[in-house]
Amino acid sequence: MARNFRELEAKMSPERQARVAARVKEELALMPLHQLRQAREMTQTRLAEVLEMNQGNISKLEKRTDMYLSTLRSYVEAMGGALEIRAVFPDGDVKIDLLNKLSA
Repeated sequence: MARNFRELEAKMSPERQARVAARVKEELALMPLHQLRQAREMTQTRLAEVLEMNQGNISKLEKRTDMYLSTLRSYVEAMGGALEIRAVFPDGDVKIDLLNKLSA
């Protein structure tokens, strides 16, 4: 018999609920570009219009594992976001201010 997740969650300890919430947040943070676009409820066609390119180029871009930061920044900005780059160290994170120097 299938149970509703909310019912199961209600039976979890607060610590377990916190671990589950952290895992969900972690998984969302690792979202590939095509899933990010879909989560923002934007089609490849619409994104292509905003970026003034064809839909096929958006498809190719979403499959790439290596691209210019300026390309990734344009992709994110076309969905209404902003791209930030951080260096993560055990004693804290540092935001890298390289993108301000890139031309739009």
